[in-house]
Amino acid sequence: MLAEPQTPTQIPDPHPVSGVATDSRPRRSRSRAQKILFFATGWLIVLMPFLFWWNTWFGRHLSDQQLNKYLHDDKKPRHIQHALVQMGERMARGDAAAKQWYPDLLRLSAYAVEEVRNTDAWVMGQDTSGAGFHETLLRMLGDASPMVRGNAALSLVRFGDATGRPQIVALLQPAELTAPANGRVVDAARPGTAIHQGGLLAKLQSEGGQTIEIRSPIPGRIRSVAQTGANIAARAEVAVVDPATEQVWEALRALYVVGQIEDLPAIRPYERELPDISNDVRKQAVETEKAIQRRAGTH
Repeated sequence: MLAEPQTPTQIPDPHPVSGVATDSRPRRSRSRAQKILFFATGWLIVLMPFLFWWNTWFGRHLSDQQLNKYLHDDKKPRHIQHALVQMGERMARGDAAAKQWYPDLLRLSAYAVEEVRNTDAWVMGQDTSGAGFHETLLRMLGDASPMVRGNAALSLVRFGDATGRPQIVALLQPAELTAPANGRVVDAARPGTAIHQGGLLAKLQSEGGQTIEIRSPIPGRIRSVAQTGANIAARAEVAVVDPATEQVWEALRALYVVGQIEDLPAIRPYERELPDISNDVRKQAVETEKAIQRRAGTH
């Protein structure tokens, strides 16, 4: 809490009148100071969220100099992500100047931070003529992150390469999280709530007293999670997360082009009219199955 401003030192009235306050200036001065303080506090309440948003918003335009600086800012991975998003937009517009940073895209495919690799895989799909992009994306199909593997597979479809089809089908599947050791659930998220990639699903306290965090490998919605107080055995299910709508949408669009008959069991659940499935996703799932059936010559 902000401290109340100190009362200004009062100057004695050279001609005081007994029993009557003859100088009201300190009261007016204090009121004015409080108004300024309240105004400044209100302004900061509005300004600080805006500054935070401005500094983290990936849509903010970067000059060539800023983009080059951000691509090499290892202390702030979000700066690298910001630059990659800007690169993707430039490449989608056919900006030839973006080619000077193509070697950085290849370098970042092995970057330590998962979110950077994930964005990098998406960006390389914006220009199928990029030297080394195709080969790099094929290597990224073996990444430890399911999101990186999925984005690499989606980008490969732009190259006319269906090698990553299994990874695309996996994007339609829920993530099932298991306990790495015996333990008791001491905290858990609420089923039905949305969760971002890396979001905390549950905390387990192992038999040795160690706290284990169970985090979601994908963005989506929590289908189920063990209740607080439950005892969980090693390798037993702790939580299930359904994939986010955007992830499902992109996977269905890609399978419209490269999907096979054996992929239909993963596609058909999204054809149902359920509250958690948007009408656009449902229609895309139906059209994707039709496209697969046409290619297979079946009905």
